[in-house]
Amino acid sequence: MAGVEGGCVMDEKRVFRKNKDMVHRVIGAETILLPVYKRSEEINCVYTLNPSAAWVWDMIDGKKTFGQIKRKAVGSFKTEGSEVEKKIGKLFGELEQIAAIV
Repeated sequence: MAGVEGGCVMDEKRVFRKNKDMVHRVIGAETILLPVYKRSEEINCVYTLNPSAAWVWDMIDGKKTFGQIKRKAVGSFKTEGSEVEKKIGKLFGELEQIAAIV
């Protein structure tokens, strides 16, 4: 079974890892992603993750497949499974688009 992400089919067996050029920090209750640049004037974006997205971010370890993370999320969140699948697919697509995961 494949996850749908932004109109594309995401491979359930694909293993993602965090991009080493994306730093993450937890400050208070927020998880912040910041691309690594050589000069401070290159920084033009900071990303913040909501608690659910931060939970998924923590699951991305370079070992678990997209399908494993998705199934764990479906079992962990109190939202209908199909809605979780849709949102996690979208989140992975967005993280991939900003090069937070590879």
